[in-house]
Amino acid sequence: MGHRPAAAAAVAAWMAIWWFTEAIPIAWTALLPLVLFPALGVFDTGSLPASLGRAALPYVDPYIFLFLGGMALGAALEQWNLHRRIALLIMRAIGTAPQRLLLGMLVATAAVSLWISNTATAVMMVPIGMALIAQLESGEGRRLEHFGAALMLGVAYGANIGGIGTKIGSPTNSVFAGVASRRLGTEVGFLEYMAAALPFVVLFVPLVWWVLWRKGRRDALGPGKGVDVIQRELAALGPLSGGEKVVGTVFLVAALLWMGGDFLRPVLAPWVASAFGGFKLLGKHYEAGVALLSAGTLVLLGRLSRRALARVPWDTLLLLGGGFALAAGIEGGGLSTYIATRLGGLESLGPAAQYGAVALSTVLLSAVASNTATVNVLLNVLPGSLPLLAVSTFASSCDFALPAGTPPNAIVFGSGYVRLPTMMKVGLPLDLLAAALLTVYGLVWVRVVLG
Repeated sequence: MGHRPAAAAAVAAWMAIWWFTEAIPIAWTALLPLVLFPALGVFDTGSLPASLGRAALPYVDPYIFLFLGGMALGAALEQWNLHRRIALLIMRAIGTAPQRLLLGMLVATAAVSLWISNTATAVMMVPIGMALIAQLESGEGRRLEHFGAALMLGVAYGANIGGIGTKIGSPTNSVFAGVASRRLGTEVGFLEYMAAALPFVVLFVPLVWWVLWRKGRRDALGPGKGVDVIQRELAALGPLSGGEKVVGTVFLVAALLWMGGDFLRPVLAPWVASAFGGFKLLGKHYEAGVALLSAGTLVLLGRLSRRALARVPWDTLLLLGGGFALAAGIEGGGLSTYIATRLGGLESLGPAAQYGAVALSTVLLSAVASNTATVNVLLNVLPGSLPLLAVSTFASSCDFALPAGTPPNAIVFGSGYVRLPTMMKVGLPLDLLAAALLTVYGLVWVRVVLG
């Protein structure tokens, strides 16, 4: 098949090794295609400038701007502490008995993580969890080793699971949407993605709560006084400020526009085509436009500061671009065709075996590598089935056994209640449970929604 598939494979292997080992910052690794693909002649363009253009185009993919706008909206929620208020209100609504407190922590963390980064969510929720544990320990007069560990693990696991539910919840979801667009020519809408992903979040959170409560109940807790902490935290926030109202309104409008994109985009498409020389308005353009317009509105209204924007993880945008560029090189260099011939054995398996193998291998790989690096590699080599790629994407956020899997897993180690043996003992069964549930979920639900 010529040298081009081999060159693309060499670059892919190089990037995979550096991503998995983090030998250098992962954002720097993401820039390799920009240099190596043109230098090695991966694209059959006939000229160096054309090859440079092909290599550079993925770094300005609309899905990158969608994630940028989503991160900016999340930064505005953080700036005005609206995410904190929402989490506390959810916890108060669910209840403050110990088992309800644990469920409330999981649900609140997952709900916030739907819309802002799982790392920021975990950083916000850990102090709330620590205050709750301190209040309960004061009432019991002893250290709550088991319940404290369960509550802290609930923060990490809730942040990971919640990030699965929307397109902007985790960088992995944007990688999936970009790969689906470039590799399969399929645009997955915001509402369509939520329809495929959010039920898994709803199903899995109670299972995680059940596993964690089996750990937490060993402390034989009384009713506790968690309500005092929640009321005190809410009182400290004060009444709803003008900034919170503006940010909340813009965010709600953006969410409604995203979810209504399948209905609004056909109305806007003819106007956009006539105004911009026949430009075809795809779903990714519409969603990115909503995200940037919403973020820009908050900046113009003075509700999104430079300091808040500075906290946005800008290197994640390079990571997304590098993943899209890798996908473009694998496709443009012919490596995807070569891999497809070698993966015939997987495609010949029954659907249950396919989904099981993909779910389990993704969960295990994400235990030792970041979930974004995992999907950047796997989504470009797995068979080109949209539901199968979606299951792999969901599974990449489902490592619960090791701190390397996701940042929230590492963050809760600072609480003093979580030790590595504890996380492994609780998390490994959850890893296997997630893989099993995703196998059934992919067969029963994802194939229907995305098939």
